[in-house]
Amino acid sequence: MTRWRRWWAGRTLRARLVLGVLLLFLASCVAVGTATVFALNSFLLGQLDSQLPQNQQLAFFIESQARGRSGPDGFGSRGPVGAAGTLGAWISGEGLLGTDEETRSGAKKVPLSPAARRILLRLPVNRQPYTRTLPGLGEYRLIAIPGQDADVHITGLPLAELNSTITRLERIEMEVFGGALLVTGLAVFGVVRLSLRPLRKVTTTANEVTRLPLASGDVDLSHRVPDADPRTEVGQFGSAFNRMLGHVENALDRRQASENQLRQFIADASHELRTPIASVRGYAELGLRAPENSGNALRRVQAAAQRMGRLVDDLLLLARLDAGRALADESVDLTRLALEATNDARVAGPAHQWNLDLPGQPVTLRGDEDRLYQVLANLLANARTHTPPGSTVTVKLKSGQDGLVTMTVTDDGPGIPAQLQPTIFERFTRGDTARTHADENTGLGLAIVHGIVTAHHGRVTLSSQPGRTTFTVELPGRPSGRSGAAVSRARNSRAGYFWRVIRPPEPGWAGPGQQNILQAPACPVVTHWPRRTGTFPALAGRRAADEQEDAGHAAE
Repeated sequence: MTRWRRWWAGRTLRARLVLGVLLLFLASCVAVGTATVFALNSFLLGQLDSQLPQNQQLAFFIESQARGRSGPDGFGSRGPVGAAGTLGAWISGEGLLGTDEETRSGAKKVPLSPAARRILLRLPVNRQPYTRTLPGLGEYRLIAIPGQDADVHITGLPLAELNSTITRLERIEMEVFGGALLVTGLAVFGVVRLSLRPLRKVTTTANEVTRLPLASGDVDLSHRVPDADPRTEVGQFGSAFNRMLGHVENALDRRQASENQLRQFIADASHELRTPIASVRGYAELGLRAPENSGNALRRVQAAAQRMGRLVDDLLLLARLDAGRALADESVDLTRLALEATNDARVAGPAHQWNLDLPGQPVTLRGDEDRLYQVLANLLANARTHTPPGSTVTVKLKSGQDGLVTMTVTDDGPGIPAQLQPTIFERFTRGDTARTHADENTGLGLAIVHGIVTAHHGRVTLSSQPGRTTFTVELPGRPSGRSGAAVSRARNSRAGYFWRVIRPPEPGWAGPGQQNILQAPACPVVTHWPRRTGTFPALAGRRAADEQEDAGHAAE
């Protein structure tokens, strides 16, 4: 059995299928042929057994001749009438006295061997037919019937014709089944070969893939299994193989893109650090050679160090985001962050027009407040840097019914070139490809935006054309439980201003010394005043009332 299993395991799938079908067909042929032979043999034996009682006259003829009188019906004088080859015998108390065989010309004496005599004498006398082989005579169907004087009459019919019929049937079945087996084998071989053709295509494609250099470099993995019909099992396997090759190709493309990005990153980072390092080195040498200029040299060294520090901080932040480090999980008021970030952008870019479009209720979510503020600051800095003076930048914030928070930063500048848009969120992506820049741009701001938003399970997208560029940030939010006119409050420690948003603005409301710094149609009016209330005494009472109102909301 073990040797058979080893032999079977070493056969190809095609050989297994063909051999399996042929073995099943052969077993079916054997079963059908055996059943047919047995059925025909039983039918012919039944017919033969029904003829035995009709041919008993020969046995009575033998008895009448032995006794010297006519048998039943007086047929002894006329001679018996029976089928050709009928065997008759009469057994009296003295033993077997006579045997005759019916021929076409009449009955004739049949000599019996001692073995044949013993077989006839031992035949059961119960009127049941039995098959016996008589030496010298052949195979017979015999029946023994008791007589009136304790004698026995034996009648037998030869089985030679029946056996010849069965033999002819077996020969015909062997020829028919053999031909059918041969035709079936050829047909199964062709069908299996045709059915497994897609599998051979898969094997060919796999062999072609194995010859490709997949270890490194740009790999052209465009090989696919052709004509993979998903309606068949082999076609489904081919389709799955094609999908696997597609995934492998995508993985190799990402690997190559990552390698290219890493090389570009190393080159860009090296050049970005090379410039301030060269500045530090040059101004240090200048300070040593000309002590009278040491103050200016130290200021330039400090500026270069600060630039290196910003670059290193950005790179460290990106590395932490890539490593999947958890960010802070706290309640963040995006309305306040939008106010603070927009105010900082206004201070950095006073030549631009800054607009806010905020909802009537505070927009809150769970996240890292500092990082979300950095997202807004980077988007606003990008708009300020890449748009000419006088451009309008609008920050819009809204919260959907499903809790999704959408934040957009839109400007009416010249737009982002189409060739840069697919890679705008990659590291060191700039409007120009030169590695020396007059501004402080490191090309990492939008990459940081993408990393922070992704870490908050959100997404950031870009839509840009000449005259309108929009960055859209979508974040999973948390509905706020507060309501009312006063919706957000913040303190900007660096600017030293106290902020309050009122929606809708009160008509004609303006306190002494109040300045409207951010306003857009149908948008909240954002006002500011110095922290020291003594500078504008008229506003001191209003600020105290606001603080009391805030305390009431906090208590709620």
